[in-house]
Amino acid sequence: MERIRVFLVDDHQMLTEALAILLRDDPAVSVVGRGASDDPHLTATVSRLLPDVITVEVAAEGSHSGRLVERLIGAARDTHVVVLTSSRDPRQAADVVRAGAAAWVSKQCSAQYFVTVVCGVCRGEAFFPVDLLGDVLRELREDAGLARRHNVLLDVLTTRECEILTGMVAGWSSARISGELALSPHTVRSHIRDILGKLDVHSRLEAVQKARAAGVAPAGAEAVDPRNCHPASEVTHLPVGKSRGAKPAHRGNRSNRTPS
Repeated sequence: MERIRVFLVDDHQMLTEALAILLRDDPAVSVVGRGASDDPHLTATVSRLLPDVITVEVAAEGSHSGRLVERLIGAARDTHVVVLTSSRDPRQAADVVRAGAAAWVSKQCSAQYFVTVVCGVCRGEAFFPVDLLGDVLRELREDAGLARRHNVLLDVLTTRECEILTGMVAGWSSARISGELALSPHTVRSHIRDILGKLDVHSRLEAVQKARAAGVAPAGAEAVDPRNCHPASEVTHLPVGKSRGAKPAHRGNRSNRTPS
């Protein structure tokens, strides 16, 4: 049987070396590389090696674990990420699940259990501690509810109306929205009337409150981007196999927007 190719990511070289030695004689796995999270060549190395499984060390106080998981999966789309950690923070666990991690494993686990996890994620299984699973699922249910409210809200709006709504959420005046989108003031006012009608509200304030409750992000300082209409995550389930979560309902960029 072909051995599962594993890449180890940990900021402590001694730990990755120790784990590699521990796994060296296991017939099920083969360590093909090691790296630190701050290595500028990390994603390039992962992209070149294309491991079956990547293990990622997440510090208990870490705040960017989800971003690291996303980077690694982006470099090797078919890989499975196993998080090794001493953290018991359910929000951290939910963050890496949103990013696509398939397992959250204690650094104190045995080598035998670690190999079981590595083999299991390659079969599409997910591994999370029982005492964290309830909180993680609660976080993801909240994400799912937010995504449903968000999609229902945006399904009734055109791309241009989404652009204007993000400006409203950012607190921009009609004049600024007009300038940012190169629209006449009359056109902006007309779109805002349509937005209020479609959202069944009577004022801009009510429209903004409804948009924020549905997860619509404000436009950035530079320009209105309709992609900001989407919440940070629309994950509705624990990742199994190669599933990466739901796709946003709207896509678009400034180059393909239709004129008003």
